[in-house]
Amino acid sequence: MSDPKSKNLTWHEGQVSRQDREQKLGQGGCTIWLTGLSGSGKSTLAVAAEKALSDLGKHTYILDGDNVRMGLNNNLGFSPEDRTENIRRIGEVAKLFTDSGAIVFSSFISPYRADRDAVREIMADGDFVEVYVAASLEVCESRDVKGLYAKARKGEIPEFTGISAPYEEPSAPELVIDTGDQSLEQSVAVLIEFLEKSGYLSA
Repeated sequence: MSDPKSKNLTWHEGQVSRQDREQKLGQGGCTIWLTGLSGSGKSTLAVAAEKALSDLGKHTYILDGDNVRMGLNNNLGFSPEDRTENIRRIGEVAKLFTDSGAIVFSSFISPYRADRDAVREIMADGDFVEVYVAASLEVCESRDVKGLYAKARKGEIPEFTGISAPYEEPSAPELVIDTGDQSLEQSVAVLIEFLEKSGYLSA
């Protein structure tokens, strides 16, 4: 983690601990970092899993790639440097949500392994759950309702992940979900079963 430009800073602690918040919520805070190609189903999985957890009475929030780029990161493009800064910022936001006791879904392509590892490093042990949404490029292109892959193949969208920019698969994710081989309902069930067995759904 780099040092802030501002100096003479002091971290202020509150009187309500993370443990207090988690006990009140009946869950353990964590960041579920969904990574994969455009069209792999990251956002779709996050939305469905959030609804399923909400139905179980759990406190959740989704940080979605497009949504964050419309506000917090609207000054960033898609160069390697901007992608790194995009993930750095959202990692810090996810860390704050996690400390609040929320189960956070972070839905970003996040193509660089080093950037994802950097987010893991600022989190406490167990707070960062990397989920590789592993649909093939062919499957992702077949789902491309926005026509982004077609534009990228024509050279109309530069630095498009999977076509003209690289995607580095996770080396050791906590979970791999192949949305090309299973239904959305099955994918959600796999994710929730993992969270249950790992103790995140109880304080």
